[in-house]
Order: sequence, then C-alpha cells, then structure tokens
Amino acid sequence: MTHRSDRNLRVAGLARVEGEGAMHVRVLDDRVTDVRLEIYEPPRFFEAFLRGRGYTEPPDITARICGICPVAYQMSACRAIEDACGVEVGGALAELRRLLYCGEWIESHALHIYLLHAPDFLGYPGAVELAQDHREIVERGLALKKAGNAILELVGGRAVHPINIRVGGFYRVPDRAALAALRPVLRQALEDALTTVTWVAGFDFPDFTHEHELLALTEPGRYAIERGTPRTDRGLTFPVRDFERHVHEEQVPHSTALHARLAGRGRYLTGPLARFALNRSWLSPLASQAATAAGLDGVCRNPFRSIVVRAVELTYAVEEALRLVEEYEPPAVPHLEVPPRAGPGYGATEAPRGTLFHRYELAADGTLRTARIVPPTSQNQAAIENDLRRFVQDRLDLDDHRLTHDCEQAIRNYDPCISCATHFLDLTVERETSVEGETSVEGETSVEREDSVERGSS
Repeated sequence: MTHRSDRNLRVAGLARVEGEGAMHVRVLDDRVTDVRLEIYEPPRFFEAFLRGRGYTEPPDITARICGICPVAYQMSACRAIEDACGVEVGGALAELRRLLYCGEWIESHALHIYLLHAPDFLGYPGAVELAQDHREIVERGLALKKAGNAILELVGGRAVHPINIRVGGFYRVPDRAALAALRPVLRQALEDALTTVTWVAGFDFPDFTHEHELLALTEPGRYAIERGTPRTDRGLTFPVRDFERHVHEEQVPHSTALHARLAGRGRYLTGPLARFALNRSWLSPLASQAATAAGLDGVCRNPFRSIVVRAVELTYAVEEALRLVEEYEPPAVPHLEVPPRAGPGYGATEAPRGTLFHRYELAADGTLRTARIVPPTSQNQAAIENDLRRFVQDRLDLDDHRLTHDCEQAIRNYDPCISCATHFLDLTVERETSVEGETSVEGETSVEREDSVERGSS
C-alpha cells in the first residue's frame, strides 16, 4: 500500500447507534496524535426541568430520556427518591421490580446483539440485509426481544416508557395467573438465549484488549441489576451516596456530553465487561456454564467480545425472569407510602450499557431542588476515545472502506446511547505530514452510510 500520511477521511452516517455525533482522528507522520468522539447533539436539559417538579414525577419524566432503557431511568429515580425519603422497598415489590428490569435487559441485549452488532461480524450493512439471507437468525432475535417486551407490558403497563412504575412500587401488581402465562414464552426464550451464546462465540474477533479500570454495581448472592454497591476491579468500593466524591464529570470542548473519571484514578469502563468481571461468581449455573463454553474467563478485556458477554447476560436475565415468575407471590399492597422529606437521595442501577447514577435534593414539601443524572455512555466516553486511538493506530494501512467499517464496529462494541434515537456519526481522519517544521494536510475522502435499523425513540 502506498504512503497515506496525507489522507483525510470523513464518514457520515454511522448506523446502528443512538444519537448524533462525530469522531475526529488526527494523524501526523503515520502516528495518531488525537482522537475525539464529538457529541454535538444539543443538550436535553432533563436535570434543569426536573427542578421545581414534585418528588413523585422523576420516574415518569426520566423514562423519556431513553426509549430502549426507560426502566433503568425509572428504577434509578425511584431508588434515589426513596433514599431521600428514608424508605426501602423490599420483599415481593422489590422482586417485581427486578423482574421488570430483567425484561428490559432481555429486549435491549437481544436488540443490540441481533440488529445492531451481529451484522458487523457477519459482513452485512444491517439487519435487513442479514434477514434476506438468514431470516431465521433475525426472527430468533426478534422473538427474544418480544419476550422481554412481554414482561415490560405486563408489569410496566407498556413496553416503551412504562406507566405502571411509581415511587414506592407500582400503581397495580399482576396476579399469579397473569405472570404464569409468561412461562412458555420465557422457556422458549431461554433456549434461544443459549443458542445465541453459542452463535456469537463463533464470531471472528479482532485481537484487541484494554486496561481500563472496570466499575459496576455488586450485590453478594446474585448478579447485580436493580441495586448494589459500586465497586471496581482494582479495589475501590464506595456507597452509592458517595458516587459524586468518586465520579467526577468534566466538560470537554469537543462534546456536549460530559466526560467522567474516577477521582485520582482516571478513566474507567462500565457496562457488560465490568459487570461480568465483578459479578461472574453470582451467575446462575446455566449462564456460568454457557460463559465457560463460550471461552469467557473471569475477566474479558476485549471489547469486541462484549457481544458474547451480553449473550451470557441475556441468558441470565431470561433464567432469572423465569425464576421470579415461578416464585411470584403478589405483594400485600402495590406500593409503600413514601412521605416527602427534605434532603438528598441517591440511586444507582445497572442499565444494559452500565451503571446509571441519579441524585436528587428534595425540599420539605417534596419539591425537587436539584437533580443530577450520570448515564453510562458519558462515563465510558474517555475509555472509548482511548480505545479508538490505539485501534486506529494499528490500522492506518487499511483502505478507506475497511477503516470506516472497523471504526464503526469498534464504536458499536460499547452500544453507545448518545441520545435515544438513531442518527449518525461523522468520522474525520486528518493525515498530516511535517516538512521542515511545518505541517500540511491534504486530501479528503467522504463515505456516507445509511442507517438501516431504528433503535429507539423518546
């Protein structure tokens, strides 16, 4: 291949991610000197317009942040408000919340694996093209997503932006017969999930690893989903109410999304790889066996293999949902009373993409004084940029089309949710040559890729 230090590559239309953004890569004398994941989508001001609202409103309002993971926002909001008011939801109500969250994990993981990420490994531009040649594969993915949606509809009232969740529990709870009707669907979903693990484990994965500190919630005795204590793989543990002491956000010039770092420690990664590293011992025997058969050990540091970890988590979520359905006893009341109390409250849950933090400050009458939401994607942004820098450096000899494809695939490893609707990403690679102290930039190639899958909407 000829010398390419003067190449300038721009890619418009990254399909199969959520939100609007751009990636800028600067190359000087065949060395990547700068990588910026530029998120230019306008701020949505959820934290601002929560101020002055009633303390019972955040679950319904924050659900609109994401059309794929509304339960994550609802559960984190509920936990934060309940923490501020000194109420702990336990027993059958807490188990019903966990069942609802399992439904979200199932539908989100299935959608990511089958429609957003698998086409990269199989050489297809999108799920539509994949379905033309392998209809049965896409139908299996859609059946899994439908199983997750069935839980969301029954427990949450509807699949998108559920309406049955409230501070203290639910507006109404299902009877045993209604939940029992889910058993056949979940049993089939469990078979499909195990097939999914075997299927994705056979993909061809690039040889690439990272060394980021991994952060996830942990809960001794079971795989953390709807509650837990933040912990890292390098020994840091702190209560949820201390997350602002340890997780520091900062504005960067090239992004409307904040970058998060661990105080005194630097960038970190949250999400499936982190959860698996910190919680694998609490997987169910069936999910643990599937992980071992797929070649996963206690820690997976190859982001391309995150699709395998998601498939293992999908298996766990289906099996856990089935257990919760079979053991379900309707709670005595649909919700606990949560009287307002002045003070701060903190909540965190494990969204499919990673740990999601909420903090609210309440006045004595329950009015929200302040709100803060720290989503997984902003926490991962610095780690993504670092990974892309190293990934691109090793692939500068690739032609424009292949480099474009590989960069898009690398970004999709993290299932980034820039907002909640699929838009596009521009990729710009500047290749510079230094001549006698001066720097020149020449040439530009533009590649546009159309989005083939609508992921979600707010």
